[in-house]
Amino acid sequence: MADFNESVVLDAIRRHADGLSRVELARATGLSAQTVSNITRRLLDQGVAREAGKLNTGSGKPRTLLRVVPASRYALGVHLDPALITTVLVDLLGTVVARRSRRTPRGGDTDRIAAGMAASVSALVAGAGIDAGRVLGLGIAAPGPIDAAAGRVVDPPELPGWGRYPLRDRLSEATGFPALLDKDVTAAVVAERWAGAATDSRNLLFFYFGTGSGMGLVVEDTVLRGASGNAGEVGGLGAGFAVRTVVDEAISLGVLGAEYTVRDPADAQRGLERLAGLAAAGDRPAAGVVDRLAVRIGRGVCAAATLLDADNVVFGGPLWHLLDAPLLATIEPMVASSPFVRPVHPTTVATTTLGQDVAAIGAASLVLDSALSAQPHTLLLG
Repeated sequence: MADFNESVVLDAIRRHADGLSRVELARATGLSAQTVSNITRRLLDQGVAREAGKLNTGSGKPRTLLRVVPASRYALGVHLDPALITTVLVDLLGTVVARRSRRTPRGGDTDRIAAGMAASVSALVAGAGIDAGRVLGLGIAAPGPIDAAAGRVVDPPELPGWGRYPLRDRLSEATGFPALLDKDVTAAVVAERWAGAATDSRNLLFFYFGTGSGMGLVVEDTVLRGASGNAGEVGGLGAGFAVRTVVDEAISLGVLGAEYTVRDPADAQRGLERLAGLAAAGDRPAAGVVDRLAVRIGRGVCAAATLLDADNVVFGGPLWHLLDAPLLATIEPMVASSPFVRPVHPTTVATTTLGQDVAAIGAASLVLDSALSAQPHTLLLG
């Protein structure tokens, strides 16, 4: 219970950039003044929080504000994307302080690829000059499906040859950091709640657009993962969102040449970049391909937002930036006028503020969230 209460207090401080006083913390958390005082003393002793000026309330003596110390702790994140492997080091607020990326090797030598990922993690920490003892752990974001309990990727369609690979344990052993594995889209939605466009949202839908697509789901401030950690897979519906499908359509219509035929994820990205350029330049057939993609995404998002009763829809992923403006121009009015999304509450539509690395930042945010956020399940007995 003490650890849970400490997480509640730290989370409340973290969510208020200007800081909170002890009185405000007691009011915000429902904890007693004495409990808050004891917890804040521990946080100050640990260097996780600091006193940051006074708050003059107009009556009585000014109250001392408390703020998080971002550089007190760090987390690592690695995103295994079919096209690119990205590694980040973030501080306690989820701000990226170091980053590196490289093209994802093709072929089935998974041990060699995992060793390269581990070497990137270690090099990132060494290059940043960070004491490894201040790193809370390593988060891994991977394409689904995954076996979350076992820490394995499970035959990802765009990563042939990986089979049921124990990626979490291999990276933990190689780096010396405790590790977590989650789906890329789930990691992305955790990033949005920790440091992105939806830090105050309790009901959130995140649409992930990369080599593959999916939806990250938050209901009543809880990230939905499902029985095996694979919630958010959109199955056959997702085939209509896939970059491979979009590029193939453009080729079949003569918008793109046969040289853009998709052989691997890098080809798909190259084709999408060309399509985006043509559409932006006013090419009508290219714009038509993009418009039809937007309608498909809009319909799927409207249905999912209704199912979840979400009040916040965020779009992002490694390739979202290529088409964000034309896609949102169609999707946003679809959400606003949808017969499914009833105007009982406003539903905001936004693009991630975390850029193309949202899944890598999300991987690191998995660690921050697990270590520092209040986890109600820890209060269950037995």
